Amino acid sequence: MAIMADLFVLVEDMSWFDSHCHLQGFLRKGELEEVLQRAEDAGVRQMVAVGTSPADWADYLSLAKRFPGRIHHSVGLHPGYVEGDWEEKTRGLTDFWSEPVRPVALGEIGLDYFHLPKDPEAAERTVGWQKDALRRQLLWAKEWDCPVIVHSRSAFEDCVKEIDRSGVNWERIVFHCFSEGVPQVECLMERGALASFTGMITFPRNLELVEAAKRQGLDRLMLETDSPYLAPVPHRGRGNEPAYLPAVGSFLAQAIGVSSDRVMNASFERAEIFYRMNSNRFRESSPLSELIDD
Repeated sequence: MAIMADLFVLVEDMSWFDSHCHLQGFLRKGELEEVLQRAEDAGVRQMVAVGTSPADWADYLSLAKRFPGRIHHSVGLHPGYVEGDWEEKTRGLTDFWSEPVRPVALGEIGLDYFHLPKDPEAAERTVGWQKDALRRQLLWAKEWDCPVIVHSRSAFEDCVKEIDRSGVNWERIVFHCFSEGVPQVECLMERGALASFTGMITFPRNLELVEAAKRQGLDRLMLETDSPYLAPVPHRGRGNEPAYLPAVGSFLAQAIGVSSDRVMNASFERAEIFYRMNSNRFRESSPLSELIDD
């Protein structure tokens, strides 16, 4: 039996906020509590477990209930899981908005042209399914006026066109794991959307990402690990996890010429604003240091 004591944390006592991670692999391997403890030790005290398919939505809802104020969750059908049965896969998605613990966002959803089938006809068919699934989910996002996490890989222009066409409030949009440059981040800024940056910003020869982050500005900065993928330098080459988020923030702080605390506070505040959390009140969380297994 797990007994978790409540801890009230003042908003001034900020920490790192991993705005996008995937935890199901850790959960299934029995490693989640160790991963969360390392995150807490590193100062990462809030995170969003981002859904990709029906296979992880219920797990993330369960985690959000188990770790209130520490793990938040989203649900959405990732384009990599979109096939001819995408309508069946999304059928249960709307039910999560009736749960007492609601998702903080719809996502991740979008378009991915990098992993298309090699056969031209199959690729064209897959792109059609991806666009249909994205349009359906954007309709729900417009209806619910909820934050939207966008996955865009080799498909930036088409993603922008679909969101423009949908009528979704662009201020609810974040392009996660941003991998474009200054012109693309300016395109998002003009519309009121955000770009979120991962450990890729620490990789050699990724100077365009640093420039894009600078252009967006510290006051609009969102950071994420996208773990278990894209571990930042100096952890590159191993599995990623939320505890590595400070490495991303510290690298960016040095590149911008500000303190890590400024990056931490700015990115924390932006994540809370984007996900529409109450940042001007006490936040209730359950520290893992007080988790006791009998």
